[in-house]
Amino acid sequence: MTFDAQKVRELEELRNRLDQLEAEMKEAGPIQPWPPQGFYSEYYATTGFLLGAFGAAMSLLVNVIGAPIAGKSPLELIRVYLTFPLGERALELASGTKDVYAIGDGVVLAVGCCLYLATGMILGVPFFVTLVRLTQFKSFGYRLVVATGLAVALWFINFWLILSWLQPLLFGGNWITNSQYLPSWVALSTHLVFGWTLAVLYPWGAFEAYKRPTSDPVSK
Repeated sequence: MTFDAQKVRELEELRNRLDQLEAEMKEAGPIQPWPPQGFYSEYYATTGFLLGAFGAAMSLLVNVIGAPIAGKSPLELIRVYLTFPLGERALELASGTKDVYAIGDGVVLAVGCCLYLATGMILGVPFFVTLVRLTQFKSFGYRLVVATGLAVALWFINFWLILSWLQPLLFGGNWITNSQYLPSWVALSTHLVFGWTLAVLYPWGAFEAYKRPTSDPVSK
């Protein structure tokens, strides 16, 4: 019997490579199953981050429309919001409370809007993760009720457990929580619109594992 020396050498190399791969897989630990078993926190944190921008945009739009009804400038919310990074100087950015743009400097106004959206994206992470955990596979009505409760809780935590002492500590005033500048019902409504928007957009952020279309029964 004649042996092909080259093939024997290749077979030996393949065996060595196989042993090396098995050792690497053993060292890396067990393979994580796909799709993930249980709650996919990382995915919902990411989608909550993105959907939070939509929630913030919608709440800002409602404020722009509703502020004139309360006798305020359409973008009064942004001016009050800017008191957190700018302090009392933010209230002096326009000549009057009924100016159309509330803030005379367009750049500052744009920065304020961007910061507002960014805040919505950050808050969207814990909000959406909690919303999914509590309402996964539930009806839309149930999800809307839970989103309402979460929005009220978020407003209470933001305004009365954090901003009520943090803004005075950092900037020497409590303009955001002072109803003279931002009525409590406006602040609460803003959070409710944010929460309802995320509840409505919930299907956009729901996880669904990709299934490769194939007619091969072996690959299914």
